[in-house]
Amino acid sequence: MSHIDYSIFQIINHLAVSERFLNPLMIVLAEKAEYLFFAGIIFYWFFHKSQHRKMVVEAILAACVALSINGEIGHFFYRNRPFVTHHVNWLIPHVKNASFPSDHATAAFVIATAIWIWKKRDGWMWLVLAAGIALSRVWTGVHYPLDVISGMLIGVGVAFAIHFLVLRFEQVNKVIIWLIEYYEKVESNLLKKTNLYRKG
Repeated sequence: MSHIDYSIFQIINHLAVSERFLNPLMIVLAEKAEYLFFAGIIFYWFFHKSQHRKMVVEAILAACVALSINGEIGHFFYRNRPFVTHHVNWLIPHVKNASFPSDHATAAFVIATAIWIWKKRDGWMWLVLAAGIALSRVWTGVHYPLDVISGMLIGVGVAFAIHFLVLRFEQVNKVIIWLIEYYEKVESNLLKKTNLYRKG
């Protein structure tokens, strides 16, 4: 499996030489595209908030669980980065920490899947972006294909698991609704105080 993984890595990573005109795009995807997911979460929280806030809570909860799983896996099944072990086309700076599984791929896919569960049309767009991030991490030499595939599977699996738990267990659903309603009360009070201050 490791031989196949490395062979596929070489094919993808060599594109940094043969298709170098795409390198700027891949660098942006590998380093900056994750911030689009943060922006997306904030956007959904405040836009049509009654429809989206439960989705956002599920996405954040799933991301926390998925990245915690990654941390445990990386601790027990440590794998060096490709640029540590091999001569690669290394396009972005990166610390020499655990390569497996990919946190970027996990975070991107867990949020994209959580959105897809609730909003199919938007979700496909986010899944395509997540796939681009996963590809770019191999292209730029900081991950093996198995790292990002594992991250994708963890992200997708946890997103569905969290959604199932919320549907299956009424108490979990009630806690999420309570948290949203509590936040909205605080938000409403702050807006009222702000309006009064402006009028005064």
